[in-house]
Amino acid sequence: MPTVDDILEHIGEFNFFQKQTFFLLALLSAAFTPIYVGIVFLAFTPDHRCLSPGVAELSRRCGWSLAEELNYTAPGPGAAGEASPHQCRRYEVDWNQSALSCADPLAGLAANRSHLPLGPCRHGWVYETPGSSIVTEFNLVCASSWMLDLFQSAVNVGFFIGSVGIGYIADRFGRKLCLLVTILINAASGLLLAVSPNYTWVLIFRLIQGLVSKAGWLIGYILITEFVGLSYRRTVGIVYQMAFTVGLLALVGVAYVLPHWRWLQLTVSLPNVFFLLYYWCIPESPRWLISQNKNAKAMRIIKHIAKKNGKSLPTSLQSLRPDEEADEKLNPSFLDLVRTPQIRKHTLILMYNWFTSSVLYQGLIMHMGLAGSNFYLDFFYSALVEFPAALLIILTIDRLGRRYPWAASNMVAGVACLASVFIPDDLQWLKVTVACLGRMGITMAYEMVCLVNAELYPTFIRNLGVLVCSSMCDIGGIITPFLVYRLTDVWHELPLLVFAVIGLVAGVLVLLLPETKGKALPETIDEAENMQRPRKNKEKMIYLQVKKVDNPLN
Repeated sequence: MPTVDDILEHIGEFNFFQKQTFFLLALLSAAFTPIYVGIVFLAFTPDHRCLSPGVAELSRRCGWSLAEELNYTAPGPGAAGEASPHQCRRYEVDWNQSALSCADPLAGLAANRSHLPLGPCRHGWVYETPGSSIVTEFNLVCASSWMLDLFQSAVNVGFFIGSVGIGYIADRFGRKLCLLVTILINAASGLLLAVSPNYTWVLIFRLIQGLVSKAGWLIGYILITEFVGLSYRRTVGIVYQMAFTVGLLALVGVAYVLPHWRWLQLTVSLPNVFFLLYYWCIPESPRWLISQNKNAKAMRIIKHIAKKNGKSLPTSLQSLRPDEEADEKLNPSFLDLVRTPQIRKHTLILMYNWFTSSVLYQGLIMHMGLAGSNFYLDFFYSALVEFPAALLIILTIDRLGRRYPWAASNMVAGVACLASVFIPDDLQWLKVTVACLGRMGITMAYEMVCLVNAELYPTFIRNLGVLVCSSMCDIGGIITPFLVYRLTDVWHELPLLVFAVIGLVAGVLVLLLPETKGKALPETIDEAENMQRPRKNKEKMIYLQVKKVDNPLN
């Protein structure tokens, strides 16, 4: 009985239809970037100080410069136990007194400034920025800074819940339906976020975006890999992830041109409205239809693909019969991910590697601090590092397979973190070089876990397996800020030691997984359980084989 890959060899593994579909889904991948990392621009925290109408009037009357105004009226470093007290505290002084002098207005009030009482910023803040962000509009600073942390966590919580729930729906009701539903909800919540009247609604719509956006990105990833043949699935998966990196570069440009967060949010949300046109452009996955015993519909789509590619479908390949495990495949269950020993091992190792990739990817960026005064350029340079990482994957996985490059990339990231601990501060160039090496390593690992995750599960739970395992990267995203900032308070290099340990462990665990290079995607649980050894009888494959592949991250 022929498989989907057998049919694609006749009608085109990556011809016009697949190229068109890939381009459309790559746009979806790039549009996910503002949701995953847009917080950098939507909620940046500029330098700020307490607003005091009296100080502003006195400064105008005395003709002070900004530096003089801060020197005369704001608490200096170290006051009240704060590094920058002027950001959250102000002197409890009546600045409208006519007796205050322009030379040193506080001199006559106390012998020493430290004796003057300090109070909170009662009249708001002054922000040193030409644009606006969620922070500046809703004053998410000082005592309210935790609300910014909540905003950042909301999208990751949404990623986690959505990945699990929508993964099940996609395997049960189809890729296309789920993709269109996530696009619709994502577009609506993104546009509503741009016009939200207060912080509460901003938080709600941010959470809703998280619930659907990552799941939609992963469904698009899985969908395109099910449309292409075996020899192209690796490249398609990696380039789909590179489209995310292109989105990073585009986001920098848009954010630079639009420094006001509402206009930025509106602009990056609009593409999702046009993605609804995919209803007429992208069909359902024939592999999924076959796994659901909908062979007639699958054959119609296969004939459509052949027509778009300018190929004819041989009569011998037009007869399909139901799969013997249809009943099992019609009802995917979370228990299927841990029911059998090999799939259970795959699930646990993949979950840990998703977690590791997220923690190291985000943690290294946070710890390095993107040194420099122009955070637009810093963001741009950090995104460029991901292109050579993708190139290395393309150059190695066909020659060495998936397992060894993946394990090596985790270990390189771990060793780079460990080495950074012992590099002295005066060798800053070496620190930056090692940090970039670690960033490349973990970027490779992130892309590899996406690729291999889809290759280790049978068709009827593949989407569920990818989304459930990848949900661990959302857990990592939630706790990474605490790992970085809390451990740094203990010792500046302590987070790097933690990153080194979990990265090295991830590399060792990868070696316990089977090699998937050149292997058809498993269609049944038995095939997934026996991936460690070659299949003895390919003729026993009952229905069209699904060949899914790669998936990128963040």
